[in-house]
Amino acid sequence: MQQADYLIVGSGLTGAVMARLLTDAGRDVLVLDRREHRGGNVHDHVHESGVRIHTYGPHYFRTSSDRLWDFVTRFAEFHLYEAIVKSDVDGVLANWPIAASYIREHVGEDWQPSFKGEPRNFEEAALSLMPQKVYELFIKPYNEKQWGVPAKQLDAGLCKRFDVRHDDEPRLTPNVKYQGVPVDGYAAFMSRMLEGIEVKLGVDYLKERESYAANKLLVFTGPIDEYFGFDLGRLQYRGQKREHIYHADAQLIQPCGQVNNPQHENGPHIRTLEWKHMMLPDQASAAHGTVLTRETPYCPDHPSGYEYPFPNQANADLYKQYRQRVDAMDDVLICGRLGEYRYYDMDQAVARAMMLFERLV
Repeated sequence: MQQADYLIVGSGLTGAVMARLLTDAGRDVLVLDRREHRGGNVHDHVHESGVRIHTYGPHYFRTSSDRLWDFVTRFAEFHLYEAIVKSDVDGVLANWPIAASYIREHVGEDWQPSFKGEPRNFEEAALSLMPQKVYELFIKPYNEKQWGVPAKQLDAGLCKRFDVRHDDEPRLTPNVKYQGVPVDGYAAFMSRMLEGIEVKLGVDYLKERESYAANKLLVFTGPIDEYFGFDLGRLQYRGQKREHIYHADAQLIQPCGQVNNPQHENGPHIRTLEWKHMMLPDQASAAHGTVLTRETPYCPDHPSGYEYPFPNQANADLYKQYRQRVDAMDDVLICGRLGEYRYYDMDQAVARAMMLFERLV
C-alpha cells in the first residue's frame, strides 16, 4: 500500500491547485488520476495541421484578481484573448450577449415582458426578463439543446438575468482585468503546476482503494455520488460530444472563436468553435488550414463525460443528502466541480481551491 499525508484524487484544476499549494507548504502529497494525462478537462492537444484544440471544450481564463493572476502566471505565459461570441439566428450572426441595436431593430424600443408574477419555471423566468422574440430565438432552443428537456421543465433559478450590451460591445467580458490563454497550451500549463509532485496516471482510486491511503486527508475531486457507489441514486449530468472538422484549404471560416447554434433546425450541436482565433497570430499563420469543432450535448453514462450538473430541485436535494455524509467525515474532503455538484469557471475553481487549502493549513 502506498501512503501519503494528503492523497488527492483527480489532477484537474481543483486537485492540481491544492496539490501545488500543499507541496509548497511542505506537505507530503500524492495525486492519482484515472485518465492518462494530467489536468482533467484543462487539457489541449495539437492537431496534425498545427491547430491547438482544447480537448474538452474552450477554456478562457478570466479574472480581475491580482492574486489569482499571479498564481496562474507562475506556470504559463498567457497571451491576451478576449472571447467574442456570436449566435447564428436565422442565418445572421448576432452578438451575444445581445446588442441593444438588435433589440431596437427586431423588437422595438417599447417592449414589455410577456410574463408577470412569480416564475415557476425557466420559461416564465425568461419571459419576465426579456422580449419574447429574443427568448424564442436565442434562449429557449439553446437551453433545450443544452439540457435535453423542454424549457418549462427547467428550474426558474437557471435564468437569473438578461444582459443587454447598450454600447453594442462584442467582447464577452470586456471589464475583466486579466484574460487570456496559455501561449504553450493548457496541457503544458497543468504539467508545470504539478511539477515535482508525484502523480500516478491511469489509476482509478475507487477501484483500488486498498492500494492507497491518506494519513491525514483524502481530497476527492470526482463525482460525489460515485464516491458512495451511487447508493442513494445518480446525480444527473450533461456532457458534450465533440466533432472535429478539418478544412485544409481555408484559413478562417468564422469571424470569431465561438458561434452559438441555438436553433433546432440548424442541427443538434449547440456551438461551433474555431480554434485558430484562440492562438497567437504567428502560431495561427503557421498552421495549415483550420479546424472547426461542433459540440453536441448528451447525457453521459460514465463519470469521465460529466461536465454540467443538471439544474433542477430533485438533483439539488439528492446532492444535499450526499453532502451531509461528507460533512460528517473528518478525514475526507470532497470538492471541485464534480464533488460539489456545481459548475465553476476556471478562476472560481482556482479561488475555491485556495480557500480550501487555507482552511486546511
